Amino acid sequence: MKLDKFSRVTRVRMLWCAVYALAGLAAVWAISPQQLPVIVYKINLILLASVAGYWLDRWAFPYARPDRFLTPDGEVKVNHKRVFGAALLRRAIIMAGAMLAVGMGL
Repeated sequence: MKLDKFSRVTRVRMLWCAVYALAGLAAVWAISPQQLPVIVYKINLILLASVAGYWLDRWAFPYARPDRFLTPDGEVKVNHKRVFGAALLRRAIIMAGAMLAVGMGL
């Protein structure tokens, strides 16, 4: 699989995010190790909320999934760019809402 320039840049950016997250986790471990299970628990809840938000979007909008506006090559179909963008934005908002709901309930 060939990676384009954007994919390589994103992979490097996410690598730095992971390094910073691990450095923060190491700092918490050094200062207050009893908090590590709490951090792992909260991260798992947020990840589960994102999956729940994704499935809520799929169930609520079965005929407006973003992949329906793509060609087999992965390009956006002609005259579907706005609808594709709206479907992506809708999914992101639903997932963010689910994650915020769980995160604020902690």
